[in-house]
Amino acid sequence: MLMDISSEMIHSLLPMFLMGGLGASAFAVGIIEGLAESTALVVKVFSGVLSDYIGRRKGLAVFGYALGACAKPLFAIASTAGLVVVARLIDRVGKGIRGAPRDALVAEITPPELRGAAFGLRQSLDTVGAFVGPLVAVGLMLVWSNDYRRVFWLAVLPGLLAVALLIFGIQEPERLQGVRRTNPIKRENLRRLGRRYWWVVGIGAIFMLARFSEAFLVLRAQQSGVATALVPLVMVAMNLIYAASAYPFGWLSDRMSHTALLTCGLIVLIAADLVLASGRQWWTIVGGVGLWGVHMGMTQGLLATMVANTAPADLRGTAFGFFNLLSGVTMLIASAIAGWLWDRHGAEETFYAGVVFSLIALIGLAARWKQLGVDTHRNIA
Repeated sequence: MLMDISSEMIHSLLPMFLMGGLGASAFAVGIIEGLAESTALVVKVFSGVLSDYIGRRKGLAVFGYALGACAKPLFAIASTAGLVVVARLIDRVGKGIRGAPRDALVAEITPPELRGAAFGLRQSLDTVGAFVGPLVAVGLMLVWSNDYRRVFWLAVLPGLLAVALLIFGIQEPERLQGVRRTNPIKRENLRRLGRRYWWVVGIGAIFMLARFSEAFLVLRAQQSGVATALVPLVMVAMNLIYAASAYPFGWLSDRMSHTALLTCGLIVLIAADLVLASGRQWWTIVGGVGLWGVHMGMTQGLLATMVANTAPADLRGTAFGFFNLLSGVTMLIASAIAGWLWDRHGAEETFYAGVVFSLIALIGLAARWKQLGVDTHRNIA
């Protein structure tokens, strides 16, 4: 939560800072963001593999969070777009390094019967940062008369607090004695991940095709006649609902079939897409965005729990790395398809395409459930 507050205080203002303060073009902003996110996706795999090889998670997580915190002052002193690129890449490398080891660490310090609640809580707090950060940034910009650099300097503080909390507040379980180090991505180790894990990865990838970037929610709200100044509040509302629902649904996932809950999440996503495709008034768009937030709360922590439960303990870092990489690449593809459909056929077709991909994921879930007759969580239908 603390690191997300720090990052979103900057990221919510960065496009305007680049274009208005440093004279960058919109194309340059797009290139910077695309390069940054791609870098994070690639690094996630290697950090997860490395954490499995050395058998430790906390050190890599601390290093990743520290890189993110150290990048923040560079935004405040940047006088050219080039330095912003450097800061953005350092920040995203840090995100890539910490992601898979952190999730593996959550799985290892949490009792198995509480993993769903733990990942739901982590997702909820992460989302709290996603809406608190922009709100703090907006407030400070109003108080400080649009002084970007002062806001960027203040964003350093929650980043440093996040690093301190991880160093002093989390104790990593001891590595088992006598465990031999092996290359986690050797063929025999990848085979140990098993069919159930790769099924979760495959369902997650199809799911991401249906859940394209939330930027299209903002564009849809703008089309409905919401005042431009109020459009960002649509994302605040979505993240509020997401944050409020993630922990309760995580708690619920410890007590029911994961497959059934994921199916419900896909049904809610279909409902959200249909409302957003057919809605014309601002209140219907807000309703669709609200349903989108509920489905996020139902599914994002759940997918992480399913990865943790289907991967061997000594390969969890690698498992989260591959899952994050494939899900992220799929989301980039989905967002590109959504953008193309938006330009060529309009907003309605974009959200109807989301319905189609959701239905494909539902068919995959139904086929797998029927084939195994068991659930990835409790071995029950």
